[in-house]
Amino acid sequence: MSERSVRVLELVARAAAHRGGAVDIRDVCAAAVAALPVDGAGVSTMVTPALRHVLHFTDRISGELEELQLTLGEGPCADAVRWGVPVLSGDLSAADLHERWPAFAPAAQAAGAGALFALPLAGGSGGVLDLYSARNGRLEADTLADALAFAATAGTLLLSPAAGISVQGSGAMEEVLGFDQYRAEIDQAVGMISEQMGVSIDEAAVRLRAQAYTHGRNLADVSVEVVARRLRFDPDGTPRVRT
Repeated sequence: MSERSVRVLELVARAAAHRGGAVDIRDVCAAAVAALPVDGAGVSTMVTPALRHVLHFTDRISGELEELQLTLGEGPCADAVRWGVPVLSGDLSAADLHERWPAFAPAAQAAGAGALFALPLAGGSGGVLDLYSARNGRLEADTLADALAFAATAGTLLLSPAAGISVQGSGAMEEVLGFDQYRAEIDQAVGMISEQMGVSIDEAAVRLRAQAYTHGRNLADVSVEVVARRLRFDPDGTPRVRT
């Protein structure tokens, strides 16, 4: 293990000790924000190619950025998963990024982000560590190396209970972090839409995202409407609201 990796593990362990619990994703995010020139962090994992689950975010803006990418299906996180490489967006006001992410880029700026760096987690977990800064600017080489070490630690936490530090399994982690109900509602809504329309889970997830985006709502709120049967979809995809 490299000196950098050891140093990052020590920072994460200190964050867990300060919180008073076993090491989990919360501590990776907290330690990364404290050590790096960023203002917030969030972690999400891929469920299907069209659907992700948020595991943790450190502050309001991080939460909005995770929700935006989840709802819109575009942004640095989606590209990092698709290509398997870090996506480093040092200036979200740049014209090329607005062309690349026409819905996400302006919404991310409106949420308060100037830069966003999406780092795939190690080990093929389908997870991504998102780090945002309120200011524009790129990560210098040494800082990027530290950020990648935090992402590697997060990946190890998700995949290996024998990492040499006290770890929560990913399922237990979602429950500890309070995202179990959030995740369950989205999964149930996608399953219901799939059955109502007679389509695949991935297509149902796209339909759910489109409904949320069209009406300016987050994915979890629309999912609640579907699960409560106040919103359903005809086989042709037409949404029907029960009053």
